[in-house]
Amino acid sequence: MRHAAALALFALTLAACDAAPPAAAPVALAPAADTPAPTSPDMPPNIASGDLAAAADGDVVVSAASVWRGDLSACRTGTASVDDCLLSAMRAGGASPDALAASTRLIALGNPGHVSGWREVDGIGHAEITYPFRANTNQGLWLVDADGRAVDVDENVLPAGAARLRADLEPFLDAHPDAMPFAPAQALGSEALPDGGLRLRFAVPMRTCHACEDVGTLELGYDFDQDRRYEGRSVIALREAQ
Repeated sequence: MRHAAALALFALTLAACDAAPPAAAPVALAPAADTPAPTSPDMPPNIASGDLAAAADGDVVVSAASVWRGDLSACRTGTASVDDCLLSAMRAGGASPDALAASTRLIALGNPGHVSGWREVDGIGHAEITYPFRANTNQGLWLVDADGRAVDVDENVLPAGAARLRADLEPFLDAHPDAMPFAPAQALGSEALPDGGLRLRFAVPMRTCHACEDVGTLELGYDFDQDRRYEGRSVIALREAQ
């Protein structure tokens, strides 16, 4: 199919909206494959080098205690590893063990950064993420459930099997075979679900390159149960740009 090449560029881990949500940890923060553990002497306290794999496996609980705001200017001009410099600067800047654990998680996933803000809306945490070393899209968002599990609204947002499971996606993908989702996602609001659950809706622009105009919008839903535990992400719609 013409859209197969585009879909191959997307993550393979997210189920389409017609499939039952996975019982595993949120896919956006799933294990990083074959990530070597750092051996720098600047490894923060409470995070031994052998624990980096655990940080990537979902053992990190995210909360307001994960927030750190500090100076990383030395990491932009120095010659040290960005990963090591980030953790060293955070430790020197008084970062909490939770903040260091969250950044270790980001490093393990190949996206060095830190939790820079926190707010809670309707029982769901919104952890603002800063990626200080990226050329583009330096801000991100994790949605955090009642158990501290986080899902990244900018990662793995369109499943490879979406067109097969959702025939209504095929016209857009046929018309724009090279289109891909580009961060950041924009919040659209929320809606109540049966039994007291809540769905948070986000829109992600579809483009053929970072500087290109939007050719469409991918709308996603993030579902939480009545206890605000994460249940899964679904593709709601894929629309042409207006």
